[in-house]
Amino acid sequence: MKKLSILFTAALLSIGSVFGQKTWNIDGAHSNIGFVVTHMVISEVEGVFDEFEGSLVESEKGLENAKITFKANIASIDTDNEKRDGHLKSADFFDAEKYPELTFVSTSFTHVDGKNYKLKGDLTMKGVTKPVELDVKFNGTVKDGWGNERAGFKITGEINRFDYGLNWNAALETGGLVVSEEVGFDINIELIAQKESTR
Repeated sequence: MKKLSILFTAALLSIGSVFGQKTWNIDGAHSNIGFVVTHMVISEVEGVFDEFEGSLVESEKGLENAKITFKANIASIDTDNEKRDGHLKSADFFDAEKYPELTFVSTSFTHVDGKNYKLKGDLTMKGVTKPVELDVKFNGTVKDGWGNERAGFKITGEINRFDYGLNWNAALETGGLVVSEEVGFDINIELIAQKESTR
């Protein structure tokens, strides 16, 4: 047990040495901001935001307590159906013309075990800000062929869209609803370390 404890501590120190109070920015070309809702009780509809940006700024402990910010352009929502996308951008849902952005600002980022972290923060949609809690898996770091440091994360979680004023729905004859209140997140993020400027 003592040996395992020593190995685990060494692993955390190794991660901390890689994440040394750097700033990491999202690589949009290799990231996916996905969501899913249940449709008519029997199936799921998936979608993504095509335009987004964000960053992770390390703390003195590396990933632990890192500051994370994110925003997405609501008009870039894509569910592979133009009519449905138009409805989602309308006042029934996001009201993209009045509220063009979705934003997230972290309040804590804590290590749970192994590669798993818990991310808490404030999510703002349609002018409403609510605390959310997300599960994060740290997939490690790598250096690419151009000398860039990259890090990968998978983020999952769930919110109730009614909490944010996205209240449109219709009842089915069977008693269910056309669109579920719950929205699941399935997010894959690749970050690139910001290179220090040389004087």
